[in-house]
Amino acid sequence: MRLGALAGLGAVSSIAVCGGELPVAEAESVGMSTERLGRIDVAMQRHIDAGKIQGAVTAVARRGNVVHFEAHGLMDVAAARPVSRDAVFSMMSSTKAVLGVAAMMMIEEGLIRPSDPVGKYIPELAEMQVAVLEDPADEDISPFGVDAKNPPAHRLVPAKTPITIHHLLTHTSGLMSGGLGAALSGRGKGARGTLASYIPTLGEVALDFQPGSRRAYSGTTGLDVVARIIEIVSGMPFDEFVQRRIFDPLQMNDTHYTLPPSKASRRVAIQGRDMSGWLGETTYFSGSVGLSSTAKDYLHFQQMLTNGGELFGRRLLSPRTVALMTSNHVANLPFPGRKGGPGRGAGYAVGVVTDPIAADSRRSAGAFGSGGAFGTISWSDPAEEIAAVIMLQQPYGAAIYDFENAVRQAIID
Repeated sequence: MRLGALAGLGAVSSIAVCGGELPVAEAESVGMSTERLGRIDVAMQRHIDAGKIQGAVTAVARRGNVVHFEAHGLMDVAAARPVSRDAVFSMMSSTKAVLGVAAMMMIEEGLIRPSDPVGKYIPELAEMQVAVLEDPADEDISPFGVDAKNPPAHRLVPAKTPITIHHLLTHTSGLMSGGLGAALSGRGKGARGTLASYIPTLGEVALDFQPGSRRAYSGTTGLDVVARIIEIVSGMPFDEFVQRRIFDPLQMNDTHYTLPPSKASRRVAIQGRDMSGWLGETTYFSGSVGLSSTAKDYLHFQQMLTNGGELFGRRLLSPRTVALMTSNHVANLPFPGRKGGPGRGAGYAVGVVTDPIAADSRRSAGAFGSGGAFGTISWSDPAEEIAAVIMLQQPYGAAIYDFENAVRQAIID
């Protein structure tokens, strides 16, 4: 049964695939068009037929009601097994938004402040150095895209200001963000042990630029430092913190760092990609990457944020804290590399649309969300009262664009 066609169910109902938690409504009852939401299915099938994606799960809620929830294509191409609505996806950097909520909880409770220097909690990171070119000697310039095997002549200079939690949450710290310092570190995706054992060793790493002077994406490290600080101030491992404080209240029952064997058959087998380095049991509970989850769980997560911090009668954050998290904190900062561009800003661990026209975005000004390298995208659009999720395991921009466009043009009031 398609959620877009709820004949016989009345205006509002609920279905097992949503866990009986988020209500399901006819699209027209919340100001959307059933017919136009059907264009999502057409677009996904077009990209599947073209061989650009193997499958997808798409979900849309408006005004707290699910109006679209569909599975498309194959979760295992070799076995010709269709995608199920409860398929499990590797979330990659979609993990970051969860870290953002965890950090805002600690900020609300007064256990940390955005302005806190990281060295207050991790002394090894109190006095950092910045890698810059050797010449010109009077400019602190650090290049990006450096060949780690043949780095240019360089020198190290003291950081002019300590790294703060604000810097980490906005990717303005310079820590492992793809520049000269990161290249010189020689660090990659190797085993890291635990947050407690690994994070202090980052004091040995040179920064890519002076903290707060620009923005560059720290894909797998910067937010891990925040996760370690949360462990310190909360007194519990980060995976336990997010389970108790976020996943359990939101009934995100299929979100895990280590996927239980009983759910292994639900994981999407990614066509043409070696996943051996990303899957399996872990003791390193990253705030940057590492979660596995479902469309349903992330729809719950985004709906909580769309609601201003509350879902299922459980308040995780205040509306004003959500506003702080999702405001643009990086206006006018230079931003080389990925994850930015005209009309886009950054909140705390989420991306923010500041100007939809300049950004060529189908979202409203003030919409925010996160995405993963394998194609998982979720966002909230408070102006339109929408939460939306698309789960792919091939990062195909055209499919993401078409989904967002179909959601946008299905709004009829």
